[in-house]
Parts: sequence; structure tokens; C-alpha cells
Amino acid sequence: MPAKPRTGGAAIDSNDPGAPRVLKKYPNRRLYDTRSSSYITLADVKRMVLAGEAFEVRDAKTAEDLTRSILLQIILEEESGGVPMFSTSMLANIIRFYGHTMQGAMGSMLERNLQAFAEMQKQLVSGQTPLMQNLMGSYLEQSRAMFDKMQDQMAQAGTVFPGFPPKR
Repeated sequence: MPAKPRTGGAAIDSNDPGAPRVLKKYPNRRLYDTRSSSYITLADVKRMVLAGEAFEVRDAKTAEDLTRSILLQIILEEESGGVPMFSTSMLANIIRFYGHTMQGAMGSMLERNLQAFAEMQKQLVSGQTPLMQNLMGSYLEQSRAMFDKMQDQMAQAGTVFPGFPPKR
């Protein structure tokens, strides 16, 4: 099967086992898995995420990368049903960072904290309690240092952008 064009001119070969799995999103909102040659649901995509499988979602007509959009849809479904992970206050605070000079720093901090938390969880599952205690202490120190640094940067931003951070 010939390689298909990707945005930017690179090729996607859905038969290459090392390549991410390619899902195509059609205008009728259906997702098509090019590897299994079948339509799939958001629940199937969620299972891929949980399994740690690499994939990307492309618009079937334009080849635009829609992966983030699909992941956000999954988060929205998860938040709408059952017990939400994010409080209303937390979501409002995240929204406040969009378009602000600290947006990149906030994204980086959240990503590093989630990675550290996932590593701690992995250690806990493997039963390495002493290592887990050290890791937890290290994580808390790292989180506090990042938070302190971010507060300093926000304070500096407040002198450049009066009124930031927003008053509650």
C-alpha cells in the first residue's frame, strides 16, 4: 500500500508497525481506523490511550491533525459522567492562563507534574515502598519549587501586566 500524504509533506504508512496508528475523521463525525480497516468509537480511542498505543487522528479530507481535539472530546465525556477530575475552580483557573504570557509555563508545569505522578503510581503498583517514599518526597519538593517559580513569574508578570493575576 502506498504511503499517504500528511500535512507538511511527510508520509504516513499505516502498515509500518513503528508508525503511529492512523485514524481518519470523516465529515459525518465517524472515525476510521486505517490499521484494522474499520470504523471505531471514542471508547475505542480511549482504550488505545489507556493501552499506551501511539496514534494520530487526521481529517479525512484535509489531513489536518485532529488528535488533540479527539482527546479533549474524551476528557469532556469523562468529566460529564461519573466523578469529574477537575473542579469548576480549577477549570476556570486553567482558562485564565490562555492567551497570557504564562500559558506555556502552566502547560509545562502541569505536564511535568502529571509525568511525575504517573511515575509514582507505577512505583506504588510495583510495590517498591521505600523507593516510593523517596519518590513522593522528591515529587513534592519538585512541585513546590515549580509552584514557587511560577508564582515569582506571575508576580513579575503582574508588574508588566497590571491586574494579573486576576483578582478573585
